[in-house]
Amino acid sequence: MQILYKSTRGNGETVTASQAILKGLSGDGGLFVPVSIPKLDIPLEKLADMTYQETAYEVMSRFLTDYTEEELKNCIARAYDSKFDTEEIAPLHKTADGVYFLELFHGATIAFKDMALSILPHLMTTAAKKNGVKNEIVILTATSGDTGKAAMAGFADVPGTKIIVFYPKHGVSPIQEKQMVTQKGNNTYVVGITGNFDDAQSAVKKMFNDQAMADELQEAGYQFSSANSINIGRLVPQIVYYVYAYGRLLKSGEINCGDKINITVPTGNFGNILAAYYAKLMGLPVNRLICASNENKVLFDFFRTGTYDRKRDFILTSSPSMDILISSNLERLIYRLTGEDSQKCRGLMEALSSGGEYTITEEMKEGLADFYGNFLSEGETREAISATYYGSGYVIDPHTAVAAGVYQKYLRDTKDRTPVVIASTASPYKFTRSVMDAVSDRYEGLDDFALVDALSALTGIPVPRAVEEIRTAPVLHDTVVDAGEMPETVRKILGIR
Repeated sequence: MQILYKSTRGNGETVTASQAILKGLSGDGGLFVPVSIPKLDIPLEKLADMTYQETAYEVMSRFLTDYTEEELKNCIARAYDSKFDTEEIAPLHKTADGVYFLELFHGATIAFKDMALSILPHLMTTAAKKNGVKNEIVILTATSGDTGKAAMAGFADVPGTKIIVFYPKHGVSPIQEKQMVTQKGNNTYVVGITGNFDDAQSAVKKMFNDQAMADELQEAGYQFSSANSINIGRLVPQIVYYVYAYGRLLKSGEINCGDKINITVPTGNFGNILAAYYAKLMGLPVNRLICASNENKVLFDFFRTGTYDRKRDFILTSSPSMDILISSNLERLIYRLTGEDSQKCRGLMEALSSGGEYTITEEMKEGLADFYGNFLSEGETREAISATYYGSGYVIDPHTAVAAGVYQKYLRDTKDRTPVVIASTASPYKFTRSVMDAVSDRYEGLDDFALVDALSALTGIPVPRAVEEIRTAPVLHDTVVDAGEMPETVRKILGIR
């Protein structure tokens, strides 16, 4: 069955999967969603014997129906290869208290964004060929820390593409920043902004919706696309690892076929937990989706009250990839909650844009029954890192710690002992200072790379190649601008005007 895509704010017009991936964002400002969610129509027991690559094909072929089997398998083979440091791609780690951490950080940039951004460039260049695109594709991306590096690593020196990444200059960890500003590639550009992630993301969305700018680009032989999780080509590959995790639990005998699992996700932009929700809609036996926020708890408040309110202080935390007040992917869930009423969805999004908030109806709130939301303070996040290390000898990063701590709150609130998979979204090596400070106070005063060595000594885990490479790498990108200067910066990079 062919799956087409429509906009959350559109009039019902449809495009193919490859067209949706190429465009990234719909021309009306909405996000592309499948007209219907396909079923995972293979026997669940078969998942137990599938490799990651085989699972990826079964899931993605249901969504990306205008890609041929050969095209899709080629994209998957090129994405999930030796750039990952484990053959499993996304291994499950069981701790002493029976929690399963789904390690999504074994790719080139040691964060979960690699899982989708390893394949997106191949999906996109294949889509360009399929649709006869002659323009050079300009990937325009805002990052809260991890997407930028993962996207650049994926798109570096890919013919027919350029990638421009904007990040909050004072809103990422030192390791995250060093990873970005040392990125090689003749087609990669990294720009710091003096605002926060929401400022960068809003400016990027505005450029996508600027028809005059699109005309300028077209005249110069360029067109925008996105590597952010607003691109359906990012979201679909993320569904894969939840299906794969279920197969791993079956294979190890931890669950029986058809048993339900809970999934806990540290959440900022809502894409990663939305992928788990889509997996459930496909038929994966999922009970509850546990949405974990840090002190920027706009999502927790939304699940509690039905009001999404971004009018609050923006807090810089030790889990910077979650320091987000406008969760773009939530729009896809809101669209579903409206009964796929694009005009109602558009109205809510416009209210958020103009007034900073919207409130859903009681009927829509009933559709949130699959989700549980909670948050962790900075102190609680430190405690979760410490408790996991001293309780299980397992070291987790601050984002994963938020998920682990919120899961403990869920247990206390519900007494629900359904087996849980926690999305472990980044290597602790990416946030060494926060991790080591939580483990002991004897590491104070060490620089970031001394902390890297201390973490390796503590865990016995070798320093990842992604970190070792940047230890002495030269800074190649040092541009910093105000958010209002982003469009002119893009024009300057592309040589337009």
